[in-house]
Amino acid sequence: MITTEELYNHYLKNPIISTDTRNISEGCIFFALKGDNFNANEFAAQAIEKGAAFVVIDEKKHAKNQKCLLVADVLSALQDLARHHRKQLNIPVIGLTGSNGKTTSKELVNAVLAERYKTFATFGNLNNHIGVPLSILSIKSDVEIAVIEMGANHQKEIELLCTITQPTHGIITNVGMAHLDGFGGFEGVKKGKAELYTYLKGNNGYTFINRDNPYLMEMSDAAGLSKLIFYGTENGNTIKGSLKSSDPFIEVEWTNHEISSSVKTNLTGSYNFENILSAICIGDFFDMNPKEINSGLTNYEPKNNRSQLTKTESNTVICDFYNANPSSMSAALNNITVLTSDKKIAILGDMFELGPESEIQHQLIVEQASKSELNEIIFIGKYFYAFKDKCKGLFFETPNEAAAYLKEKPIKNNLVLLKGSRGMKLESLLEYL
Repeated sequence: MITTEELYNHYLKNPIISTDTRNISEGCIFFALKGDNFNANEFAAQAIEKGAAFVVIDEKKHAKNQKCLLVADVLSALQDLARHHRKQLNIPVIGLTGSNGKTTSKELVNAVLAERYKTFATFGNLNNHIGVPLSILSIKSDVEIAVIEMGANHQKEIELLCTITQPTHGIITNVGMAHLDGFGGFEGVKKGKAELYTYLKGNNGYTFINRDNPYLMEMSDAAGLSKLIFYGTENGNTIKGSLKSSDPFIEVEWTNHEISSSVKTNLTGSYNFENILSAICIGDFFDMNPKEINSGLTNYEPKNNRSQLTKTESNTVICDFYNANPSSMSAALNNITVLTSDKKIAILGDMFELGPESEIQHQLIVEQASKSELNEIIFIGKYFYAFKDKCKGLFFETPNEAAAYLKEKPIKNNLVLLKGSRGMKLESLLEYL
């Protein structure tokens, strides 16, 4: 079997990694991963035919020639290769996790740092046990700072990802009611996310913390962190900020003890204020001046259906349907209620991975929405549908049923919040808005 060092020598000559035979590029290394319903070992020969330089497999019967590199376990080999590559990189690596705002924060931090440095940031949300190794292996030798997003839906996952990412700096955006099923409740969420703090403590890393968040302060105290850089709304922080406006786009005033500044962004949603402040704090830590920091924030355009304001022919839509959990759903509802518009509608889809908490969390969102002054509320999905006879609003079991309604009764000249879990595929409703 091939060793990690031998595999790394192949990687240095063929630094493109693929895990999907549909995306084979000439000269890549194909890792034949296994899943519940697939075994990519069976496609090793096909990957070579398509141009892969090597295929990494863990079933000897598929080793047809010298291009087939046999390992004990393909996933472990991928992760070990990423760990080995990470050790060769003598650069700051910022590990980033949290219940909400991970991807937006990662993009903002990268947008700021890229004003001065050659940066790498996780592409999209490749933030799991496969995506993080792929991200690390995409970091080239000329990169000066990397920002790696780490996601998790159960305990010990962040711990694993930290062994691959090996962050020198870290930030937890927040902790909220997300992936409650896998984490075993909110206390489990806190414990799971705090694994980043534990790693940073054990490896003498720096931690950026929102001092306004009591949960993060509690978790940092428990971890015994010492290299802390604070941001928040009060005096005494390295970066102090205030929300100047959020209707519809966010404008922030901030100071780093010496210089006061203000910045207008293209982000909507007051809940993004803390994400913006974290990017300012990290940019300031890496010796960037206010002009550079503000330029990165101003030029950032959200394009990932997270807090993205989109104007259609008929309405203005807050596209926030990449994912949803009770914390982010509640924040989105609070946000639309304070935005200026003559008519406002919320279209909300089910929230997934809540386990035993699902019923009560959906009920709380229904009650919050029903008490708001929105002109209309549309709930979609089986979890919300269970409350159709108990609260005001329109209820549909599927997006297709909601689409049929919107087609028959078009919405015009409204501010529309479109939010739900990724699995609800609410993007299918955009053409009717």
